[in-house]
Amino acid sequence: MRVLLVTGNLASDLVRESACGTDVLVLDVDVAAFITPEMLCRAGPRGYDLILIPGAITADFRGAERILGTKIRLGPKHAIDLLSLLPRLDEVELSTTIPACALLEGKRRQEAMADLERLEAEAPGQLTIRGVKIGGSSRMKVLAEVVDATRLDDEALGKRIRYFEEQGADLIDLGASTDATPSSVRRALQTARAVTALPISIDAVRPDLILAGIEAGADMILSLNAENLPQVGRRVAEEGIPAVVIPGPGPISIEENLERARSYSIQAIADPVLDPPLMGLTCSIERYIRLRRDHPDIPLFFGAGNVTELMDGDGPGANLLLSALAAEVEASLLFTPEHSAKAAGSVHDLAVASRMMLLAKERQTPPKDLGLDLLILKEKRRIQEIAPSQEVVEAGTEHPFQADPAGSFRIFLSEGRIMADNGRITIAGERGRDVLNSLIEQGLVGRLDHAGYLGRELERAEIALALGRSYIQDEPLWQRKVK
Repeated sequence: MRVLLVTGNLASDLVRESACGTDVLVLDVDVAAFITPEMLCRAGPRGYDLILIPGAITADFRGAERILGTKIRLGPKHAIDLLSLLPRLDEVELSTTIPACALLEGKRRQEAMADLERLEAEAPGQLTIRGVKIGGSSRMKVLAEVVDATRLDDEALGKRIRYFEEQGADLIDLGASTDATPSSVRRALQTARAVTALPISIDAVRPDLILAGIEAGADMILSLNAENLPQVGRRVAEEGIPAVVIPGPGPISIEENLERARSYSIQAIADPVLDPPLMGLTCSIERYIRLRRDHPDIPLFFGAGNVTELMDGDGPGANLLLSALAAEVEASLLFTPEHSAKAAGSVHDLAVASRMMLLAKERQTPPKDLGLDLLILKEKRRIQEIAPSQEVVEAGTEHPFQADPAGSFRIFLSEGRIMADNGRITIAGERGRDVLNSLIEQGLVGRLDHAGYLGRELERAEIALALGRSYIQDEPLWQRKVK
């Protein structure tokens, strides 16, 4: 197939570098997005099966397609993406309205999700909890803990569970607080059962709370050790409820407690305990490796939250790396509580990461180029900068403030939306531009500099909303890097 790439002057070098030997037509316009059908028709390219125009173009090229007798489709928005598109042209149905990069990304994700569905359906699990496969070659499942669930009222507990389910949790763990009672455990389980069909575990070491959880219909128990096993082990086994076994108390090892659990015929899941960074993390990974080698038939519990909650760093990369470590030791459950603000989003991170690991294992590759990723602030490919086409004038740094006669606005986030309030009216929306357009249309902005200021702040509020960060008007979203 003969393909022609069409571009403008400013991007011509970048397009040629990414063209993979494909013909390039440079039209006499600086910005490629401003290419018109008339320009292309005047150039009159012939003998091609496909003409790719820049993905940022919004003009209708159907008339030019008839005149030239060649199919014209949108390429990617950025020249760098030609490197991944051109070798796969026969795999993608290109569009006249959707940029090729978006189509290619969508196709990769579609393929990834189809592969994941097939792999999970075919995978044998070591055990099944309320229809959810655990262990074996099935995907690592995410267990999200509601910390101090027994202290929350029904509404707050239900809201937290629904949030975790929306974020991709496979199971919900109800953490019993230090002052929990059997009745509070039963109430928490009853509330949880009313709002989700996901498997529910009760997280406690006190025998009375474990027994209350069993009576209330818990699907899994956390955590059994040498102290509570004599009092609850037989009941756990009789009910056929899987249970996470931990070391302790004191110097008693995980292997000893697994042997105790085995004597009761309990379906055990082993938690060797992942230690925090600089407090034994590497040694704890060694424990996981040893336990997997010695007990290949027992699913492993991997407490990723023990790491993310105890270091000040962004979560997505950390959770991805932890998931890779968990996959290498063949863990079955990824556990996180999202207890602190800095760990918010960890359930989503682990849900994506667990799928990435399953795909990577199947394709026998590192976890990259899978159709799924956890790139949020970083980018996969750097888009090259375009040199300015004319003289550069430095922007002024001083601008005298003048109040807008139409009034000022307080901008803030509330209930997942952006709010602009002037004391008389509040305009709300999920996108900054929608809020700004509404302010202008209603005559609530009277100066251009004020409109520019509002645009900047509303855009920052939208970014904060997308990243799940706090937003305070006139304050930076994050600290500048120290040089």
